[in-house]
Amino acid sequence: MSINIAVVGATGNVGREMLSILASKKFDSKNIFPVASSRSEGSQVEFGEDQLTVESIEKFDPSKAQIALFSAGGSTADEWAPKFAEKNCIVIDNSSNFRMHNDVPLIVPEVNPGALKDFKNRNIIANPNCSTIQMVVALKPLHDLCKIKKVIVSTYQSVSGAGKAGMDELFDQTKNLFSDEIKDNLKFTKPIAFNVIPHIDKFMENGYTKEEQKMSEETNKILDQDIRVSATCVRVPVFIGHSEAISIEFENHVSVEDARLALKNADGCTLLDEREDGGYVTPKECAGNDDTYISRIREDTALENGLSIWVVSDNLRKGAALNTIQIAEMLIKDYLN
Repeated sequence: MSINIAVVGATGNVGREMLSILASKKFDSKNIFPVASSRSEGSQVEFGEDQLTVESIEKFDPSKAQIALFSAGGSTADEWAPKFAEKNCIVIDNSSNFRMHNDVPLIVPEVNPGALKDFKNRNIIANPNCSTIQMVVALKPLHDLCKIKKVIVSTYQSVSGAGKAGMDELFDQTKNLFSDEIKDNLKFTKPIAFNVIPHIDKFMENGYTKEEQKMSEETNKILDQDIRVSATCVRVPVFIGHSEAISIEFENHVSVEDARLALKNADGCTLLDEREDGGYVTPKECAGNDDTYISRIREDTALENGLSIWVVSDNLRKGAALNTIQIAEMLIKDYLN
């Protein structure tokens, strides 16, 4: 493909995943520009069978690229995304900086592709939070089936959502527990090995965390502003893959059979819902795959017109890198050719 793409944050977990996906989709290496901080300038990153040299963001000329995929953190996005956009380089940003700006589209391609046209407002597009993406992919076909009124979700989020430092902390603490060594909590507030932590991001005045608030606000912007969402977000000792237990209240009755059929035929969804041992998907199976997996569909006995479902997805792929690249592919197909 002849579109030039800058990957900003190319040396991080998500940046490397972006490069891997772009290579698998047969983008030409000569059209890909890995960009990172000056600390990484001159280092090499893999792009399929090729090695690409990282450029520093301070020296990179944004006008060389038509699209920039940002996964370098909020402060970098805040400073550099507008500068890239001013050079007519369309930014697709993974941070939370621009998500709730009214003039910036927040896109999940399977859910609200029509909102992409609004990128022209600022040349910036926001990629949603990883936990929001997989949830709305699963909710969209059900919302089309019957209007959703309320969502109650508990997440089980892998440590890769906290970056390489989170993965390293789980690995080190697990290893050191068996050698009787004590390892300080650096990335997380409490030990993550053989534990779960009901705390992701900062606490808000209302008792919810910022991660939980993101799920509510982003779902309203992407899917339907009238859906009430209550989330509890939990970090678990899993390296890759977020899981969610979701209870849904509909305006009218929705049968389990109709829900299964809608999800089975939905873009980006894979249904594995067998009421037997192993008849469901766990994070271990979803890692490295693109789809959002849905299992455990059943009537919710506590909600009127309710269903409960189990949703699993690779947070580094669909939750970040893949969704960003799918947005870029829509741009290329519908606006840049």
